[in-house]
Amino acid sequence: MPLLTRITGPRDLDRLSLEELGRLAEEIRTFLVDAVSKTGGHLGPNLGVVELTLALHRVFDSPKDKVLWDTGHQSYVHKLLTGRQDFSRLKMKGGLSGYPSQAESEHDVIENSHASTVLGWADGIAKANQVLDRDDHVVAVIGDGALTGGMAWEALNNIAAAKDRPLVIVVNDNERSYAPTIGGLANHLATLRTTDGYERFLARTKELLERTPVVGRPLYDTLHGAKKGLKDFIAPQGMFEDLGLKYVGPIDGHDLEALESALTRAKRFGGPVIVHCLTEKGRGYQPALADEADRFHAVGKIHPDTGLPISTSGADWTSVFGDEMLELGKEREDVVAITAAMLQPVGLDKFAKAFPDRVYDVGIAEQHGAVSAAGLAHGGVHPVFAVYATFLNRAFDQVLMDVALHKCGVTFVLDRAGVTGTDGASHNGMWDMSILQVVPGLRLAAPRDAEQVRAQLREAVEVDDAPTVVRFSKGAVGPAVPAVGRVGGMDVLRTPGTDTPDVLLVSVGALAPMCLEVADLLNKQGISTTVVDPRWVKPVDEAMAPLAERHRVVVTVEDNSRVGGVGSAVAQALRDAGVDVPLRDFGIPPRFLDHASRAEVMAEIGLTAPDIARQVTGLVAKLDGRYERTGADADSVEAARD
Repeated sequence: MPLLTRITGPRDLDRLSLEELGRLAEEIRTFLVDAVSKTGGHLGPNLGVVELTLALHRVFDSPKDKVLWDTGHQSYVHKLLTGRQDFSRLKMKGGLSGYPSQAESEHDVIENSHASTVLGWADGIAKANQVLDRDDHVVAVIGDGALTGGMAWEALNNIAAAKDRPLVIVVNDNERSYAPTIGGLANHLATLRTTDGYERFLARTKELLERTPVVGRPLYDTLHGAKKGLKDFIAPQGMFEDLGLKYVGPIDGHDLEALESALTRAKRFGGPVIVHCLTEKGRGYQPALADEADRFHAVGKIHPDTGLPISTSGADWTSVFGDEMLELGKEREDVVAITAAMLQPVGLDKFAKAFPDRVYDVGIAEQHGAVSAAGLAHGGVHPVFAVYATFLNRAFDQVLMDVALHKCGVTFVLDRAGVTGTDGASHNGMWDMSILQVVPGLRLAAPRDAEQVRAQLREAVEVDDAPTVVRFSKGAVGPAVPAVGRVGGMDVLRTPGTDTPDVLLVSVGALAPMCLEVADLLNKQGISTTVVDPRWVKPVDEAMAPLAERHRVVVTVEDNSRVGGVGSAVAQALRDAGVDVPLRDFGIPPRFLDHASRAEVMAEIGLTAPDIARQVTGLVAKLDGRYERTGADADSVEAARD
């Protein structure tokens, strides 16, 4: 009987011998490769933390003791050991989340899956334990990549201030976040990896000197009193201890005995302790180890034996952007690129290969990336900061106060904008068009197809006196959606075929094909529709109000929160222009969305062509019952046709 099937909770591990634990680790790796190859998910990170997770659950008593995972993509082993072994629908609707989930288990705490937050959580829980006089332990597991984030160091500064507040920080050091970890901290950790630990040296010294008559013990005490100097000489871990944090390590993160010993010592210590563990991302799976780019950080469905993808799709939005960035780099020496530890996922790898001196990986530090971009722009170059839409939220203040206030020509490229689906609530890029509406001077583009990605990126980098934003979706880019005319700066995608149009449908970004489908459905109901793509959704085009005035109803459709989004901006622009036309805005409701496929999420929130057409039909029917048609000025329709 496989050992894994006998594990229904962490305490089942207590009965296993060291040999059995080794077998269990092998079973877990086999399970992960088999399960994740069928569904897709974060494979490499979880293969690297098998022994570490086993040791954590052997030494600490979850859920009484809180084991917190930074980012959370490496929590699959934790799920297996806490009674969740059905991975058949991982990241699918109704199945396990790809991250910790409070709804799934009492063993899960943090589910935001944004990096560098775990130490702040741990600090707060440890403080609550102290206030309420609880003896619970708090363990925060953070990767070396996440330690590059400023929030982690703000938390460390506070954690170290309380020498008597127990808190164990496990640094999972695999030299990588997505790609190899960069920066001064990475260099420091690399130094620690290649030196013998101070504690082992001191133990050997103590053993030798205690056997020396008369002078042995006093000499040892003298050496121990000078431990700061010894540590800097033997293992330069002083950076952590200068903060007031006890340091244990480096520990082989695949040696269960060593891990349990180190964690047990840290658990007994009455204050904050860092346990530095060296792990290997992708361990035990040769295709992952051979993948130098990111060690199978995240994979789609793959062949388990080879690691090769089962199917390939057409060009995706990210690769279209990456190819155009490469062309821009060839044409303009002043164009530089910035990434926050995600060079390949955001499509900058080709640019980096061609222009290695013009790309800057700031680590998981979006705030610093935005401020650095302002400095680059002030210095005379044009930075393009490519980042997931959900992660730009973290740098809002810097976009507002450092880039926009100083009128810096910085282009932010937001990948995975809108509903992303399977990665759950915190990875949907559904807030950017709302939060950026309040930034003075900022211009925001939402391309509808690959051609527009290329065109609008080029338009964005021409702006040198304000921030620009280009946002696009996740996954394969669809076929081109041609314009049939233009009104102001807006593309007309469909004309109504009548001089008295009913609906002005404002289509935002990648939703253009769906909006054209809505127009077709409305036409079958005898409702004439003009479909326009604003291209630049902020600021609202000056031609929008006159065009809206010549229609009976305005409808906006966006892959963003309805609260404060494009629909709200259009409504405000119409009010400011004195245009009193009913407006209905369709978008994402203000709630966190459960993980599921993009299509399933869109259907759940009513963002589909039949749902929209049904509601617009009802709205027009109400107008027909309330008002008599007075005719419409056809000038705008003719302009659209032209």
